[in-house]
Amino acid sequence: MPRLTIPRLAMLKVENLSKSFGGVVAMRDVSLDFPSGSLTAIIGPNGAGKTTFFNLISGHIRPDSGRVLFGGADLVGLSSLQIVRRGIGRAFQVASLFPSLTLRECLLAAVVSHFRRSWSMLGRFPPPGAGRDADEIMALLGLTAQANVLAANLSHGDQKLLDIALALAGKPKVLLLDEPTAGMGPDERWQMIGKVHRLWEAQRTTLVFIEHDMDIVFKIAQTIQVLKYGTVLASGTPDEIRRNPDVIDAYLGTDHRLSAAVGAA
Repeated sequence: MPRLTIPRLAMLKVENLSKSFGGVVAMRDVSLDFPSGSLTAIIGPNGAGKTTFFNLISGHIRPDSGRVLFGGADLVGLSSLQIVRRGIGRAFQVASLFPSLTLRECLLAAVVSHFRRSWSMLGRFPPPGAGRDADEIMALLGLTAQANVLAANLSHGDQKLLDIALALAGKPKVLLLDEPTAGMGPDERWQMIGKVHRLWEAQRTTLVFIEHDMDIVFKIAQTIQVLKYGTVLASGTPDEIRRNPDVIDAYLGTDHRLSAAVGAA
């Protein structure tokens, strides 16, 4: 007897999202759904609007029109901090850390901040529960051994992981990762994306990531959304995107990695 497929409700949904900067249209009438617990890649050539899309969702810029729905509630008009507190976390392409604090102190500060409590780093003990939460996040991302290392002295990969850890401190329901493997060598990229994938498997957070490495995208994404010049060029599974002629035409000559992935299919 065939198994029934039950559609998942959208945790995050954008409707007719548009944004222009002066005369430049960065996003034009974009509508996308991100089901609860899904793992989605956002890809597209340079200038496609990928980071603008994240900025609109996370409240760093306001759309000219359209809605950003999270659990059915429209987030447009809320500050980025309010959106974080609602349950959308974000890690950036360039990690923003506290260089003079240890990895664990950075995490403790983020955990305490999320619960709107104050704590002096000069104090001997953090608030109850904060240390446990920080330790659990470090263990989840494989950072426990670096707990007492200053953020400024961490490797590039561990700094990126710490940025993800800071986003997790708010216990988000949706996690946005902007190029988590940027600036890494091939081996380090796969180590990073392996940890991201294990994080998703462990928590089943709705995870959306921007990535240029097509080998990584086709390896782990459930669904791929392709942007081009601020519009949705294609949406589908990795196999569907590999064979989509519009996607192939958009990338030929601009991204040899996608061309190689198509040829290998």
